[in-house]
Amino acid sequence: MSFSSGGEKFLISGACLVILIAGIQAAAPLLVPFLMAAFIACICLPPMQWLMDRKVPATAAVFLVISGLVLIGLSLTAFAGASVSDFSQNLPLYQARLEEQMAEFILWLLGFGVTVPDTTVHDLFNLSAAMGMAGAFLSGIGNVLANTFFIVLTVIFIMFEAVALPHKWAYLGEHAPSTDAVRQFMESVNRYLIIKTAVSIATGAAVTLWLTILGVDYPILWGVVAFLFNFVPNIGSIIAAVPALLLALVQLGPEAVLYTGAGYIVINLVMGNAIEPRFMGRGVGLSTLVVFVSLVFWGWTLGLVGMLLSVPLTMIVKIALEARDETRWIAVLLGPDIEPEEAKSEV
Repeated sequence: MSFSSGGEKFLISGACLVILIAGIQAAAPLLVPFLMAAFIACICLPPMQWLMDRKVPATAAVFLVISGLVLIGLSLTAFAGASVSDFSQNLPLYQARLEEQMAEFILWLLGFGVTVPDTTVHDLFNLSAAMGMAGAFLSGIGNVLANTFFIVLTVIFIMFEAVALPHKWAYLGEHAPSTDAVRQFMESVNRYLIIKTAVSIATGAAVTLWLTILGVDYPILWGVVAFLFNFVPNIGSIIAAVPALLLALVQLGPEAVLYTGAGYIVINLVMGNAIEPRFMGRGVGLSTLVVFVSLVFWGWTLGLVGMLLSVPLTMIVKIALEARDETRWIAVLLGPDIEPEEAKSEV
């Protein structure tokens, strides 16, 4: 009887989960702008709080932060947009050059008796396909930013609500629900987003500087791509490097590819293995496998913007699971490795 009831509970929970995932997918066009607004608001809250701590009125603090955000966004769009337009016009020329270089490479291999089908080489070194990956990501962001007014308005409302929420909680007094879990979540997410944004900006700036030194075309565009893809765990940095590597091959030759690739490797090793862990501490409280699986899951559920927000969204799920004794074991499995001494101290 207990097995039957346990099995029924498992099936009902699984069915509810499937319905929930289907609902999230169906509501993605509505959810994605709200999630993007919450993502931006989490980044904007610390500077707003910094201004308010220095006696700046809440309304003025919100206005200053939003004005700075809009100014940065407009400047970034102006620089990157011009590069995207110019690159799109020159893409056929770059593709023709790449095909010529690949033809010479095939002839060189034939001199050693190695036969390579033209279609295989074309598929491996297809500049249009490589740009398609980055372009699809940028277009996904662009589709969300098409609702710029709606997103900015939502960010403003979230920031004003963040100012008013402590007053509401204080008014409720002892009747207010516990906010420990919410506070822990907000601190974790804010810390992750602030550090990740700072590291992504530094990564994009370093890529732009290095490509400018090498003479690769459109360094600002590739810096913006590196900045955005740095939010995508595990595979983002690899995808961001591919178009720049192929352009360096077409424009400057094989030697430039080596220098470009070495620059990307050094930048990502320094940022990802030295600087980011130093400030992130133990990380985001998720195992490496869970981070990768969450990237795939949220990308499938919410599209390319879901890949950007995969880690914060998975952190929400983990904290919700930690709130109940019945599901806390799942939260532990989602988390990072626990040292034996640490496990003993918690017990």
